[in-house]
Amino acid sequence: MERQYQQICKSYGYKAKVFTKEAGSLKRKIGTPDLLIVFTNTVSHSMTNCALQEAKKNGTRIARTHTSSAAALHEIMKEHCAVCPKAGECAYAEMCD
Repeated sequence: MERQYQQICKSYGYKAKVFTKEAGSLKRKIGTPDLLIVFTNTVSHSMTNCALQEAKKNGTRIARTHTSSAAALHEIMKEHCAVCPKAGECAYAEMCD
């Protein structure tokens, strides 16, 4: 699924980093993304907490979903595109319709 998540995000014009296991310092790896998506049924509780703490610290938008399906990711990306400052202006606007 990791590759599929990356391809879906790329189709919306975003680069995705996918973390399924807490290996090393997740704090440094997250960086400052536009959006943090947490599939709560896929990652551990401690990993979720760490990611959410970093996102809040950096003012990053957060989306949580229990379902880790491709359809769930598409819905989250469409919602994100709707509030994006470049909404309707970017080359990916047709994806969000």
